[in-house]
Amino acid sequence: MEHVTQASPTPQRIAFIDVDGTILEHGSIIAPSTVTAIRSARANGHLVYLCTGRAAGDIHPAVQEIGFDGAITNGGAFATRGDERVVEHLMPRADVDRMVAYFEAHGIHYFLQTNDAVYASDGIGGFVEEFFEQRRTRHAEDLKALGLDEEDEPLPMIQYRPMAEADLDAVVKSTFISSRSDTLDHAQNELGERFHVIPGSIPLPGGSNGEIMVRGVNKGSAILEVLDLLGKDAADAVGIGDSWNDVEMFQVVGQSFAMAGADPELQAIAGRVTTGVLDDGVRNALVSAGLV
Repeated sequence: MEHVTQASPTPQRIAFIDVDGTILEHGSIIAPSTVTAIRSARANGHLVYLCTGRAAGDIHPAVQEIGFDGAITNGGAFATRGDERVVEHLMPRADVDRMVAYFEAHGIHYFLQTNDAVYASDGIGGFVEEFFEQRRTRHAEDLKALGLDEEDEPLPMIQYRPMAEADLDAVVKSTFISSRSDTLDHAQNELGERFHVIPGSIPLPGGSNGEIMVRGVNKGSAILEVLDLLGKDAADAVGIGDSWNDVEMFQVVGQSFAMAGADPELQAIAGRVTTGVLDDGVRNALVSAGLV
């Protein structure tokens, strides 16, 4: 009688995937292969978590509809497993006040993030509209390249609330827009080592933008907390991203992939480079990692 040896099941692994510039292009377009690949990875028994700098309340509905096992949001300040919050690191009120005082003293436009929403300082509308107009042009071009209709894939408006409505005791992160090119270094020097200042992703000729969190709170630290909760080894984790807030993610996971459009320095940190966001980048990374 012939005995058939059954192949051992593939060990469960976990992927952490950035949103803007990785799943989403220009804030709204998702390559169909990205959706299929993420769902296939989960169907194959692996876990897939979002890992984004966005607030949970600011994640595009089309991204949420893909389906995930959990999410790291606000650059690592929060994490959920299913609907359960498992990580929470609020910025101490004294640090929030210090950060806001810095912005106000130097005339820098800024956003504050809580878990639920994004709040904008007075006068930021002009900067946002200029950025939105740039996105609108590229959005139409990308839809045409993918054979999609703009009526079916409208560009969502940037959602934010007045700063006066913000609960400063619930803030976890800020982003800023400055007309000066040296604000990243200046902010880091002025605020000191307690804060971590990194480049943002809004194109501003002659200016600068960035993200600020309390040092030690980042995507990498949140990933380690989630892995510890799940009883998983970092060697079995995969990270896919394209921005400076993905550095710590790249550093802690076993396999990391930078998107083709990422800064060359980020690509070097990741060690592996996949294709572009609309050129099957997420799918190709998951296939290379063996999840699909």
